[in-house]
Amino acid sequence: MVRMIKVWDAPTRFFHWTLVVLFAGMWFSGEQGGDWLHYHVLCGEAVAALLLFRLIWGVIGSETARFSQFVKGPAAILRYLKGEGAGTQPGHNPLGGLMVVALLGVLSLQVASGLFASDVDSYTFDGPLARLISSSLSESITGFHKALFNIILLLVALHVAAIVAYRVIRKQNLVKPMLTGYQEVSTEVPPLRFRSGLLAVLALLAASGGIFLLTRL
Repeated sequence: MVRMIKVWDAPTRFFHWTLVVLFAGMWFSGEQGGDWLHYHVLCGEAVAALLLFRLIWGVIGSETARFSQFVKGPAAILRYLKGEGAGTQPGHNPLGGLMVVALLGVLSLQVASGLFASDVDSYTFDGPLARLISSSLSESITGFHKALFNIILLLVALHVAAIVAYRVIRKQNLVKPMLTGYQEVSTEVPPLRFRSGLLAVLALLAASGGIFLLTRL
């Protein structure tokens, strides 16, 4: 019997869609260059705060948001690819969990390198921590920062392709649950545990405050 259950809390959905918007803004402003780099830096700092919040929420947050719930080993991923247990787990499946970890990892590396990157054209909009290292090292990090972005685009493309494939092949809509918070399940699922919105707000404030202090060193 197919039924609808709540799988995604509001903080997790807020993180997901806010990250999409900020990533697009960071991409656009970075491509424009010039005075747009000011907004690129601001978007990067906001993404850093979001990522730190997600790491915190992945430990103390709602059940389906926790890394312990969806980060699986090679054996579990292989079983899922064989079709064992498909459709029985609410939230991220083992393969989706692997993509989440990959995206969070490369995005964290991207924003970390951006903090030390420099505006090699005018040196007007350097990363907030670029002044702490030598200009030559900062320029090297800038090159890495730009190259890593291509890898992120590849992962994003794979992520979107997987969403389309699930929609076409498995007739499973992965976007709607991330919008509404509810997902269809075909088996009995134990009640999921969700944390309060207040805890999420406190976690976001702590993450934002930490990044603000870090970038003002």
